[in-house]
Amino acid sequence: MRRAVLVRGSSAVLAMALLSGCAGIDADGSSTSPQKGGENAKAAVPLDNPKGERPSLAALTSDADQKAGRKVIEQVRTAGRGPKTGYERDRFGPTWTDTADGVALARNGCDTRNDILARDGEKVKYRSGSDCVVVEMTLHDPYTGDTIAFEKAKANEVQIDHVMPLSYDWQMGAARWTADKREQIANDPLNLIAVDGPTNGSKSDSGPASWLPPVKRIRCAYSVRFAQVALKYDLPVTTADKQIMLEQCGG
Repeated sequence: MRRAVLVRGSSAVLAMALLSGCAGIDADGSSTSPQKGGENAKAAVPLDNPKGERPSLAALTSDADQKAGRKVIEQVRTAGRGPKTGYERDRFGPTWTDTADGVALARNGCDTRNDILARDGEKVKYRSGSDCVVVEMTLHDPYTGDTIAFEKAKANEVQIDHVMPLSYDWQMGAARWTADKREQIANDPLNLIAVDGPTNGSKSDSGPASWLPPVKRIRCAYSVRFAQVALKYDLPVTTADKQIMLEQCGG
């Protein structure tokens, strides 16, 4: 069961803030900081986690880190978003395979979803007789600031977000890739974060100009991670997305 739950709607969020005495709520109802207990102490900032092997996603808050983040984002090229014609999830290979080459954690005998749950979760428990299948853990969700007590019986409470959505990848050039390369980006820990399920669902295939994490302080780190994926796979982003990404890091 979830210990902290976001309240949807600006008036509801503001009311909760007033009742609880918490600060950090903008006039539009978006959070400027995670709720108490909503951070993973082991999470790494994207600048220090270029392969996605460490827990994600710590905020970039200092001026120096945000400047370094802007330098990463500035390297990303821009292009118009192409048509979605022909996109299907299975064009990116089997869901959560362990066989994608060229990515961290591959071919370790555990599928990608469980790898990411174990990477990002705390107090992880595995199915009896398995060192792979995660059945319980605590997730400090970077997108909402919520702390979620995950149980496999309610698996949808925690989803694995493709930071750069697969449909977005398809429209920005992945439609012309080989099947192996599409499977790679779909299972690359650099592009994957364990997050609150409903929040991930609200993102869909949006780029940063259309969707950003509710917690404002994480948005620079999210934008840098988006840029890191784009650069690794030589994918452009839209001009609007790049501008929004730069703005999240003070640009």
